[in-house]
Amino acid sequence: MDIFPKSVNDLIEVLSEIPGIGPKTAERMAFYITISKNSIIDKLLYSLSKVKEEVKICSECGMVSDTDPCRICSSPSRDSSIVCVVEKPNDVITIEKTGEFNGVYHVLGGVISPVEGVGPSDLSIDKLLSRIVKNKVREIFLALDPDTEGETTSSYIISLVKQKGIDVVFTSIAKGIPMGGNIEYSDLLTLSKAIKNRNRID
Repeated sequence: MDIFPKSVNDLIEVLSEIPGIGPKTAERMAFYITISKNSIIDKLLYSLSKVKEEVKICSECGMVSDTDPCRICSSPSRDSSIVCVVEKPNDVITIEKTGEFNGVYHVLGGVISPVEGVGPSDLSIDKLLSRIVKNKVREIFLALDPDTEGETTSSYIISLVKQKGIDVVFTSIAKGIPMGGNIEYSDLLTLSKAIKNRNRID
C-alpha cells in the first residue's frame, strides 16, 4: 500500500529527474515543501513561472539568459575573436567567476559520449563552425572537462576545423585541474591560473 499522497509521489518523481538529486534527497525536499507554509510554495511557484516565461537560450552562444543575444555576446567590451568552448551553462558561470577570460563563449550542450548515445550531431558544433567564420575567430579555447568524453570532443572539434581549412589557434586549460576533474566544481584560484596560463594545442 502506498502511504504517500499521489501528488507528493509525483513531486518526488519530478525532483528525482534533476541531475545531482537522488531519490532520498528528492523525498526530503518534497516533504519539506509539503509541510512548509504556503509562502514557500507560492515563492517556488512564482520563481518557476518567471523562469519559464523569461529565461531563453542565447541564439549565438547557447547560454541561458533573459536577453537574446545574451549580455556577454552583446557586450562591446568582449573580444569576440576568442571563443571559449564549454559543455554546459554552469561552466560559463564558473569561468566568469575567475575574472580571467574576456572573450565570448560557446555552449555545446554536452560532450561526445557513445555510451550515452551522444554524437557530434547532437551538439552545437555546426553552430560553432559558423561563428568561427562569421566572427573571424582567431582563438578557440577548449574548456571541456579533462576526462575521456571531454578529450574526445576536443579532438573531434580540432580535427573538423582543420579539415575545413580554417586558420585558428586552439588552446586548452593549463595543468592544474586533474584528469577526470570537473570545471564546474574546481577551485577558483586553481582554475584562474589554468585559464591565464592556458596551453596552445599544435
